Amino acid sequence: MTATNVTEKLFDIWATDPKGPVALHVKQKLLPVEGEGGVIFPPTYADIGYNIDTLSDGTRVATIDSVGSQANRLEPIFKTSPEGQPVNPLANLVPQIEIVLYETSDKNSRKEKRSILDLAHRSADAVVQSSPSLSPDVAKAFEVLRRTGDAGPLCALAPTSLVFGVWDSRGGTGEKRPRLVRAIIRAWDVEPLHAAAQFTSISKALTEEQRDELKNEAKAKKKDLSTQGLADAPATFRKVGTNAAKYMHEFRDGAPNPERRVLGGVLATGRIEREVTVNLVALRGIRGKDPEETKHIQKYLLGLSLLAAIADIDLFLREGCHLRYAGEDVWQKVPRRGDPEPVDLCSHDARTLIEGYASAVAEHFKKQWPKQLEHAFDLREAKKLLVKKDEEIAAEE
Repeated sequence: MTATNVTEKLFDIWATDPKGPVALHVKQKLLPVEGEGGVIFPPTYADIGYNIDTLSDGTRVATIDSVGSQANRLEPIFKTSPEGQPVNPLANLVPQIEIVLYETSDKNSRKEKRSILDLAHRSADAVVQSSPSLSPDVAKAFEVLRRTGDAGPLCALAPTSLVFGVWDSRGGTGEKRPRLVRAIIRAWDVEPLHAAAQFTSISKALTEEQRDELKNEAKAKKKDLSTQGLADAPATFRKVGTNAAKYMHEFRDGAPNPERRVLGGVLATGRIEREVTVNLVALRGIRGKDPEETKHIQKYLLGLSLLAAIADIDLFLREGCHLRYAGEDVWQKVPRRGDPEPVDLCSHDARTLIEGYASAVAEHFKKQWPKQLEHAFDLREAKKLLVKKDEEIAAEE
C-alpha cells in the first residue's frame, strides 16, 4: 500500500479532529554497530540486574532502553547547541530556560547550569522547585491546569513537559499528564551472558614486611586493601543489596548462581526494535482557556511531537550498547477502527514540511514565553523539600 503524503491540513486534522486517527506508530529495526549477533549491554537495575521477562513460550525479552530513558534522550533535541557547534533550529521552538546550580567567584569564574530540557522530571523536577524565581510560575501553571484544565500557561512555559509527560508529584497539585510521544527499545530471544575479571595488584612485588604493614593498617582503619588497589581483586560475582543478598547467594546447589554472576551483556538472536508511538487521543484531550486557544495548543504540541517522533537520535545508549538504525521506517496512522495505513513521515519533503509546520504554529506562543530564562538554584529551598512530612508526600502520591 502506498504511503499517504502529509500536508499541513492533514496535520491540523490529526491535532484537532476527534474523528481523526488515534495514534501514529512505527517499529524501527536496530542492529548493533558490530552487526548481526553482536553482544549488547542492557541497563542494569538494583538487585535484579537486567530487566528480562520470560514469556509463556519461553521467549526472553530484554528492555534495552526504557520509556523514561528514551524520553530523556529525546527532549534535548530542542536544546540550544553548545558554543562552537552548529545552530540547532529546533531550539527556536521552545523557551530555553536554564537553572544556575552554582557560580564560582574566583578568577576563573564560571556558571554551572542545566537546561530544563535536561531535567529528568522536567518542569516538576526538584531543581525547578528549588529555584525561587521560577518555581512560583511553574506552580501556578500546574494549579491552573489542575483546577481549570487550561494547559496554556504550562504550554508557554515548558511545552516539552506536555510532550514527554510530567507528574507534579512533589509540587502540591499532583497533576499528572501522559506522554504524547512514547518510545522504548526491546530485544527479543535474548541469551544472557556473564563476565569475570581479575585485577592483579602490585602487592606481589612488595616485600613481606610491606605487605604485613599494609594489612595491619587496613585492619586498623577497617578498610579493604583490594578496594584501594593494593591487593588482588577477582570480579566474578556482582554486589546486591543487603536484603537481596539474603536470598540470592553466590553459590546455589554447589555451583555458581547465575543470578549473582557479573553481567556480560546479552546475545539477541531475535529482533532488536525501537517502537515509537504518538498518542493523538491524549493530544486532543489537552485544552486551552477557550476553543480557539485549544486548537493553537494542540497544533503546537503536535508539531513538537512529530519532530521528536521522527528524530534520528544517537543510539550509543551506554558502554557496550551502541546501536544503529537498519532499513527504512514505515510509519502507520492508526484509525479508531480498521487496519493501520502507511503514512510518509520520513522522506526529505515530509521532514521539511513538519519542521515548517512546527515553526509556524510555535509563533503563537513565542510572545507568551517568559522573559527571564536564567534562574538560580537555592540550596535553602532544596533543604525545605527534605523536611516534608511523610504523610504529605503519601497524600500527594
